[in-house]
Amino acid sequence: MLHAQTISVVITTYNRPDALEAVVRACFMQNDKNFEIIIADDGSTANTRACVERLAAASPVLLRHVWQPDQGFRAAMARNRGTLAATGGYIVFLDGDCIPQRDFIARHRMLAEPGCLVSGSRILMSEALTRRVLDDGIDVSATAPLTRLGWRLRGDLNKTLQPLGLRWPDLGRTSRKFTWRRIKSCNLAVWRSDLEKVNGFDESFTGWGHEDSDLVVRLFHAGVRRKDGAFATEVFHLWHREAQRDQETSNRKVVLERAANKITQATIGLREHAQPAP
Repeated sequence: MLHAQTISVVITTYNRPDALEAVVRACFMQNDKNFEIIIADDGSTANTRACVERLAAASPVLLRHVWQPDQGFRAAMARNRGTLAATGGYIVFLDGDCIPQRDFIARHRMLAEPGCLVSGSRILMSEALTRRVLDDGIDVSATAPLTRLGWRLRGDLNKTLQPLGLRWPDLGRTSRKFTWRRIKSCNLAVWRSDLEKVNGFDESFTGWGHEDSDLVVRLFHAGVRRKDGAFATEVFHLWHREAQRDQETSNRKVVLERAANKITQATIGLREHAQPAP
């Protein structure tokens, strides 16, 4: 089986440098360091830029910062720009509030398979634990299983077995049927060639919601199967307030229409960035 060589980790962020620092420093501690980091910044202020400069100076891997002006929620565009800045053939999308465990890259490399994407998994953290982690600089990826079990028993984590490090091999993960469950671009791995095949994320989506489902639906119709990354790729998702979801209903309607019509191409995506300005 052909596995990914250099992996590009595209980390989206917006004005949350304390969380971003925790995420990137956990990336530095990976036991597989054959990867690069692209910070896909959706218009953060100077505080985030200063944070990225500090991180880049200490990074054991190549780290780039791709910034775009703040014109509202444009995560799809940020991820496309991050993809275009990447040099790896396999892209792992990670949100800037999702702390990876130390075998995150190794596990994604293990699951990488031509013709497939991997929908990763996450462990939700409480507001109280999130505050402690960020304020006290707790290295979540280095915590012992008993510590994590204590967090779970206190209600600070929403899962039990995954935080304890339970893993299962790459068996029975691939499905030929489409499912809407667990489509999260906060932890999603896709071959660059497959992203190019469907023109990447669709930047025509406005406001929060479902641009990740849209990508997975279009990839499915383009023949890309989905692998479940549960019990292999879990990240610790730091608590945050829910985003404004004013456009969620209309965005979901667009995705459902595209699913019914078997659309594969993004209306505004990677190719539009490659075109010279008129």
